[in-house]
Amino acid sequence: MLLAIDCGNTNTVFCIWDGSEFIGTWRASTEWQRTADQYYVWLKTLMDIHKVDAVIDEVIISSTVPRVVFNLRVLSDRYFNCRPLVVGKSDCLLPADPRVDAGTAVGPDRLVNTAGAFDRHGGNLIVVDFGTATTFDVVDTDGAYVGGVIAPGVNLSLEALHNAAAALPHVDISKPQAVVGTNTVACMQSGVFWGYVGLVREICARIKTERDIPMRVISTGGLAPLFGQTEALFDVFEDDLTMHGLTVIHRYNKETK
Repeated sequence: MLLAIDCGNTNTVFCIWDGSEFIGTWRASTEWQRTADQYYVWLKTLMDIHKVDAVIDEVIISSTVPRVVFNLRVLSDRYFNCRPLVVGKSDCLLPADPRVDAGTAVGPDRLVNTAGAFDRHGGNLIVVDFGTATTFDVVDTDGAYVGGVIAPGVNLSLEALHNAAAALPHVDISKPQAVVGTNTVACMQSGVFWGYVGLVREICARIKTERDIPMRVISTGGLAPLFGQTEALFDVFEDDLTMHGLTVIHRYNKETK
């Protein structure tokens, strides 16, 4: 079975794919100091607790944190006796090569989201991913990544506001009951929530105008459902888009090599 690992700046997600569905999904905080042995003990314990009986013999990794990849490679070699595919490396083929400026390194998470979105929805897409950063990925007609937009993430913006202004508290993001807040927390929540609604709407509108073709907007990431509650910002929400993209890239490499 396939172990798909998505390592982001904040969390790392491990999913076991049996060829037709994910039979186990677990999340850990991303820490580059974590060793291969620690990964294995953590993962094996969770598999036992949830009674997931799987023999892992293939691994694919997407990581926006380069320092963690070494220990994930050791995990694959030591405990699963396989060499992992690492998205973004030369030996990991993509269904469609990105078309960006020469010398530009595209984040593995954006390549994976592109592959997953195209597999499910075809081309001419905007993929909005609410992660540590809020990213907008443009997927061309043939499934190639052709560029996008990077904005600060929602929680990152809230944290920066709290850290930079001593009088402002740390707050959690939620949809405010009214635009005009009547206390500090409500004012901050309104500014961030409606500010990001406007950011998403405006960027997607400008991308569509610039490309001058009909495009669908796909959302993913932990905060996507919150922003999907209002104003029909997105056409589709995909909670497992990144992990699905990893299975798509893995399948492509098995069929091609």
